[in-house]
Amino acid sequence: MTATEELNRCRIVLIAPRIDDPAKLKSLVAAATEGGDVASLILPAYGDGEAVFQRRAEALVPIAQAHGIAVMIEGDTRVAGRVGADGIHFEGRKDGLAELIEKFQDRMMIGAGGAKSRDDALELGEARPDYMFFGRFGYDNTPAPHPRNLSLGGWWAEMIELPCIVMAGNEVASVEAVAATGAEFVAVSSAVFGEEADPAGQVTAANALLDERAPRFEAGK
Repeated sequence: MTATEELNRCRIVLIAPRIDDPAKLKSLVAAATEGGDVASLILPAYGDGEAVFQRRAEALVPIAQAHGIAVMIEGDTRVAGRVGADGIHFEGRKDGLAELIEKFQDRMMIGAGGAKSRDDALELGEARPDYMFFGRFGYDNTPAPHPRNLSLGGWWAEMIELPCIVMAGNEVASVEAVAATGAEFVAVSSAVFGEEADPAGQVTAANALLDERAPRFEAGK
């Protein structure tokens, strides 16, 4: 994932929510893809078994890819291959990440998450994933982004060339704080898929905020 010339500012990454009703989940994600620019969709496993996870991926991957949205599958290379996903999102230690990159990076994107400190992030970054993710799936439960995620994202964006994704809060307005760090991507989940939310409207609103207030990247960012 790279920031495009057409949108030379922080872009949206959707994190699929944990919803047990397949039809509802499919409807919500489909609606979100209609709301405007989205760079990527990450599908967390949420501890579900391989069969359940694969059925979810089979339902969501075609919807996202039809809108030019890259789909990242958390952790499971077999599911990613079977559903034709664009990449793997890995949460774990450097040795596991390095092995994954060696085996699969010539075929798909490999992103990394799970860093809780600068040292963690630098260690994972040595393996050269395609991006670094700061945040935890399912923990965007406050209006503002977690301060640690903002701090790590701002430091990474300033010091490291690899792109980073920073988790927003559960309100759309929080994308502005993430963009201000210089992060290339802002991850949203509860802000778009929460109860009573209008996914398409929330994505549209987030893009409008980013269009108006996100810093513009220098050429080559």
